[in-house]
Amino acid sequence: MTEEDIVVYLEDNGFPAHIVTAGSDGLIRRWQEFVDEVERGYSYGLNEYRHDLDIRAAIALFQLEDRVSEADERFAAMLTNRQARVWESGGEEPWWDFGYPRNARGYLARGLREARLLEE
Repeated sequence: MTEEDIVVYLEDNGFPAHIVTAGSDGLIRRWQEFVDEVERGYSYGLNEYRHDLDIRAAIALFQLEDRVSEADERFAAMLTNRQARVWESGGEEPWWDFGYPRNARGYLARGLREARLLEE
């Protein structure tokens, strides 16, 4: 898939303009920022968290996993309750859709509770 194909896909699928414009680099950068946010304590809600998981699904779709392996390891280390499917972002084996950050709090924790996903 070319960079132009990636940009068209992102645009057609409603990704934010700053990610569309940056293409594959924007996806990679946003995933790395998301992982940083999760490690610090994700301050947004469940809907936003799910949208960020869509970023990882796009990375898989475009076969860019080699560019995020370190961020993936860090994200996986943050997840708990790995049997709970938090989202269906796509992909053949979307491991990132299962579980949620062990440090979930605030809006994210409330959304997980409301969705009956948070193990307490």
